[in-house]
Amino acid sequence: MTDFPPPYPTAWPTRKPADAGLDPAAMAAAARHAAEHETPWKRDLAEMVLSDFSERPPWNETLGPVRPRGGPNGLLLRGGEIIAEWGDTTQVDMTFSVAKSYLSILAGLAWDRGLIADPHEPVRRTIDDSGFDPPHNGAITWHHLLQQTSEWEGVLWDKPDLIDRNRASAGRPSAAPKGTHRDLQRPGEFWEYNDVRVNRLSLALLRLWRRPLPEVFRELVMEPIGASPDWEWHGYRNSWIELDGRRVQSVSGGGHWGGGVFISARDQARIGLMLLRGGIWGNRRILSEAWIERMLEPCPLFPQYGYLWWLNTDCGLYPSASAKSYFARGAGGNLTWIDPENDLVAVLRWTDPAAMDGFMKHVMRAIRG
Repeated sequence: MTDFPPPYPTAWPTRKPADAGLDPAAMAAAARHAAEHETPWKRDLAEMVLSDFSERPPWNETLGPVRPRGGPNGLLLRGGEIIAEWGDTTQVDMTFSVAKSYLSILAGLAWDRGLIADPHEPVRRTIDDSGFDPPHNGAITWHHLLQQTSEWEGVLWDKPDLIDRNRASAGRPSAAPKGTHRDLQRPGEFWEYNDVRVNRLSLALLRLWRRPLPEVFRELVMEPIGASPDWEWHGYRNSWIELDGRRVQSVSGGGHWGGGVFISARDQARIGLMLLRGGIWGNRRILSEAWIERMLEPCPLFPQYGYLWWLNTDCGLYPSASAKSYFARGAGGNLTWIDPENDLVAVLRWTDPAAMDGFMKHVMRAIRG
């Protein structure tokens, strides 16, 4: 068994399902299921970005790069080896909100180094850019931003937080239309999926690190885990700031208005394997176990969410997966599934979100034989 694959571009070790304790027929069915249930999203993602988030002009204006996507692809790891693979897993595509989970890793790296003393500390104690001024925004903590309970109010990169108000409350569609007024609650008292607020977190992390976040991510995560050099992380044409005399772009936490992380399934699998191994890669610690524990603590207002990672608490997200599973999820059918109980990492690209649980059902059948 190979716990960690060699660095790119050396071949990633593979193993037959039977040799990894998996039923070959069920594993083949899982791969077929993912490949044959392509997302309903068109391959012209520029059209999807403009139309799929239910926004009227000018709120739907695309600000960052968008590229056409490839076909369905993915892989499943057990013991750090590739057990199943379908499609072109080296295809570099947009990942949409998978980028949010990578922001969580960057926050953890900052906490590990003392840049964030306490996640429950108000952000304004370390970030002084008027974005967290009292009264309302002054009470917002890093914890609130990471759990999507901040209720941050304002406009960032020409996008008001109102765009995503009433988008989803505790994982359920809101009673009011997306983008309409909702009275804000105190920070920490309401869970809402809001991309403007996630971008506000990204800007705060940029100011905290005082370096471009892709540069930090490359140095502290991607190079140590042997990823390819092909991934990219973009912001918007108007998300540039002056930082210590340097013009730096604040990256987005998804592709809602373009930008975000462009990456292959294989590189995403490396990130997932690092987390599965408790933040370790080989003999090097990348991320502390203490942060991973915080990251996976269920939000009391929405137990299927942690620190920008989706959780399977009580199997409430994907009934067929283990309750300890957690996920990075992106619009259009992008998923990284990490299952510590069964030593699994799976990455699915452009598989219909409605078919994800079916894939997991096949995998669990393969485990049970």
